[in-house]
Amino acid sequence: MSKKLVAYFSASGVTAKAAKNLAEAAGAELYEIRPETLYTEDDLNWKNKQSRSSVEMQSEASRPPLADKNADVAGHDVIFVGFPIWWYTAPAIIRTFMESYDFAGKTVILFATSGGSGFGKAVEQLKACAPGATIREGKLLNGSPSVKELAAWVESLGI
Repeated sequence: MSKKLVAYFSASGVTAKAAKNLAEAAGAELYEIRPETLYTEDDLNWKNKQSRSSVEMQSEASRPPLADKNADVAGHDVIFVGFPIWWYTAPAIIRTFMESYDFAGKTVILFATSGGSGFGKAVEQLKACAPGATIREGKLLNGSPSVKELAAWVESLGI
């Protein structure tokens, strides 16, 4: 049986709720990916091209600093990485997270929450951030899926 970790970034709490249910369903440890400077409501205003999130997402080189680097990636075989979809991909802080650890030989399964779009470019972008890892597009966890529903999904992954 593989050791599992659910690592997630949540700006508004929606992804956090999904991640907590997924960790319970998968029998996984839970780790919150936190930015060094928390996002404010103004930072998240996607309608403002000068907002922090808009500026970060406009630059492929953007790597917002993490609050810590305490995720036990090395001690796990399977890492679920969750995030809200921003501009049809993962937020820039997810690239920071993926590049801060050695994921070689790990299975990374992405999950996300979204107001209307799918994973977009997330899988391809994150593959470049984690050389040697197997990165799989997982599932959009919209609508507060139950622990039971998530357990069935995890079981279907065969991990």
